[in-house]
Amino acid sequence: MATKTVFESAYEGDFEILKLKLLEDNKRLTAVDDNCRMLIHWSSLGGHEEIVKYLLDHGSPVDPRDDTDMTPLILASSAGREKIVRLLIGHGANVNAVNDGGHSSLQYASSKGWKEIAEVLLLNHADINIADNRGATPLHRAASKGNTAIVKLLLQHGSHLNIDAKDSSGNTPLHLACEENRDEEARLLATQGAQLDIKNKEGLTPLDLASEALKRQLRYISEP
Repeated sequence: MATKTVFESAYEGDFEILKLKLLEDNKRLTAVDDNCRMLIHWSSLGGHEEIVKYLLDHGSPVDPRDDTDMTPLILASSAGREKIVRLLIGHGANVNAVNDGGHSSLQYASSKGWKEIAEVLLLNHADINIADNRGATPLHRAASKGNTAIVKLLLQHGSHLNIDAKDSSGNTPLHLACEENRDEEARLLATQGAQLDIKNKEGLTPLDLASEALKRQLRYISEP
């Protein structure tokens, strides 16, 4: 039977084994695996608060990047690890760090529907309009996925929200909501002033992508 690596111990939450291995060789604290991930990456992804705190207290960097530029905070946000997100932010993690695809912690939380994590990030100055390499913002992600609670949250925090931001295809969040038949999200966006007549790069408006029933509802909402 193969011996468990220190990185596997971090991911699986084997705290006592991990401490013994670090006592044997403290350089393991900042050692990286084949993916350039440190122990704090794996313990954050696994959701092991006690281990993450121990690593930070013993000098682990809070924002190391793996081979795809994922930080522990991005991993924790993607995996729904709210306690880890709060802990990392409390130790100064960069809430607006992005990976090699331009995806931020807020974008992952918005895409996967982690409302509490998205709220923590926003309260700690996450950029509500941050765009990935394809121009998609958190609102694009939440609207296209049908994450109603996230759409509402972003709109509530929306004093600086660009509700009509365009991605690289020229689509606004409303375009995507209509295209994916996310009727509730589309109605929410229209109620908050999302424009119905913006054309994407194919010359299509959100109404062109909406079902007939949704089209009628959106037109009614937008009437003065």
